[in-house]
Amino acid sequence: MTAAERKRMRKLVEIGCIVCRNERGCYTQPEIHHIVSAGRRLGHCYTIPLCPGHHRASPADSGEIGRHQNKTEFERRYGSEAELLEQVNGILSEKGLSC
Repeated sequence: MTAAERKRMRKLVEIGCIVCRNERGCYTQPEIHHIVSAGRRLGHCYTIPLCPGHHRASPADSGEIGRHQNKTEFERRYGSEAELLEQVNGILSEKGLSC
């Protein structure tokens, strides 16, 4: 991981879960989710912050849709990973960061 990629990861943690931010207007401690295409990670620049308890791997009875449980429903409800990545990159750009 490059210095710029490490800085990106730290800033993603500062942003918090992008879905909680959009849906509830609050900060939730995230884990970094790597976007995958054709079964392969696209790299550290293709990452979004998702909280583990709600939007990355939520329990079935939580009422939330976790990305790893149901990608189709997650994207229908919260937006595609590409859309969320674009939003996150916009936030980072406002802070003077790019990847």
